[in-house]
Amino acid sequence: MKRAEEVTFGGKGGLDRSAHLRADAEALDAAWGAQNAQVLMMWRGKPLCQRSDPERGPDALAWISTTHPVAAECRDAALFLGLLPDQSPAFACDISSWQPDALDEMALASFADVTEQQHPDLPSGYAFAELRRVMTRLTPLEAELAATAKALFSWHGSHGFCARCGHPSDMVQAGWQRNCPSCKASHFPRTDPVVIMLITHGDEVLMGRSPGWPEGMYSLLAGFVEPGETLEAAVRREVLEESGVKVGEVEYLSSQPWPFPMSLMFGCHGIALDRELTIDPHEIEDAIWVSKQDMMTAFAGEHPILKPARKGAIAHFLLQNWLADTLD
Repeated sequence: MKRAEEVTFGGKGGLDRSAHLRADAEALDAAWGAQNAQVLMMWRGKPLCQRSDPERGPDALAWISTTHPVAAECRDAALFLGLLPDQSPAFACDISSWQPDALDEMALASFADVTEQQHPDLPSGYAFAELRRVMTRLTPLEAELAATAKALFSWHGSHGFCARCGHPSDMVQAGWQRNCPSCKASHFPRTDPVVIMLITHGDEVLMGRSPGWPEGMYSLLAGFVEPGETLEAAVRREVLEESGVKVGEVEYLSSQPWPFPMSLMFGCHGIALDRELTIDPHEIEDAIWVSKQDMMTAFAGEHPILKPARKGAIAHFLLQNWLADTLD
């Protein structure tokens, strides 16, 4: 697919991850001390953001210097993201232990979290915002940096103990590895492979919805790849399990890092062999066939019922290219 890397979080922003520096303590100290070094602060998976237009929502990442007290306090647990195109060292720090005043936990857990958290010691106008809310407003470089930081911190948050012996593990390699001091096992950031399927039958596409989604919202079917399974086999199995539809030919289209919490989405196109739906209520709430005309109406925001997948998600990207006949 020629436009594959145009997907959100596609990684075409020019970040040099400089993996060779991760084990070089002297080089990392020099990078942290560089005048042009920048730190992306994260709080409970939310990147620090700012507005370029006061009338709009957050639309850019906000960076602070390594000398800022908030960044300096978390130096030992900072992630090294790499070098920006201008060779500025980029780090990320997590301050999820900070507790904002009057925090609305229900809003944080909602499907569309629009709350923002302003840290009293950070510049005015800087606030932590939900990444899914701002992802389409970020540059490709910013999106890659935010996705990388969020996924890595999610992994550290759930892998603090050695999977072999259960002993607390230590963060090493500038955040890109954890070592167990007891059994000496090394652990590396986990990425969960997920297939997401554009399943078509003629000029119609198969759409499903999960419980708890906003009314009228549908997306492409998706599921985790199981051990010993190819992407193609996973597509056929997941579609059959969720909707009862048998799939024949399958082709890979595009991938997307999806840091919610740490997945890699493999976008595939599959040709349905039949249209009969037998929904598994344990998997999805509903499934429908949608014509190209209805999907175009939904994308225009004019469909009376159907709301398409969230902008920025690979499902929206694949559907957009399907409508434009640019899947090849």
